[in-house]
Amino acid sequence: MELVCLDLEGVLVPEIWIEFAERTGIDALRATTRDIPDYDVLMKQRLSLLDEHGLRIDDIQAVIADMGPLEGAREFIDWLRERFQVVILSDTFYEFSAPLMQQLAWPTLLCHRLITDSEGRVVDYKLRQPDPKRASVKAFHSLNYRIIASGDSYNDTTMLEEADAGILFRAPDNVIEEFPQYPSVTSYDDLRTEICKASERDITP
Repeated sequence: MELVCLDLEGVLVPEIWIEFAERTGIDALRATTRDIPDYDVLMKQRLSLLDEHGLRIDDIQAVIADMGPLEGAREFIDWLRERFQVVILSDTFYEFSAPLMQQLAWPTLLCHRLITDSEGRVVDYKLRQPDPKRASVKAFHSLNYRIIASGDSYNDTTMLEEADAGILFRAPDNVIEEFPQYPSVTSYDDLRTEICKASERDITP
């Protein structure tokens, strides 16, 4: 039995914080786990910037409402779900994800929560669990699933390491160079091919 685990941002949808940075003109909000591997450091930086500029949860949600999946993502996820059990393992937040998940036909998503105050200011965040992507793959292994995983950033590499097969998708050069053990692809067609190669079954791309 095989299960495919995918990252969300950068794999199926655009990077939400980068889009928000472009809309607000706050360049420091462009930082992602491609740039800052320590997620807690990254999130504290983001929360500080939101507070500094007086931005609230509804400001971010308004940007997300105008976003859509990456070109070809819906067709890819439809193809994948016909052939495998699929789980999205993401460091995004449920407060962000609903409009995008709807456009992807509601795949299963495991992510985190934001904590807001009565005025809608984002004051903190709550991780689902420490090292959640690795922990999820370990849990699926305990259920006797064989895992194929794909992601694009530093925070995906523990998931790829724990999986039976890992694939980098549209990863930046620094991640590709640091983790040469994983095949690296940039198109959904090539990702399909790598997933098929990694599968124990004879799956046609």
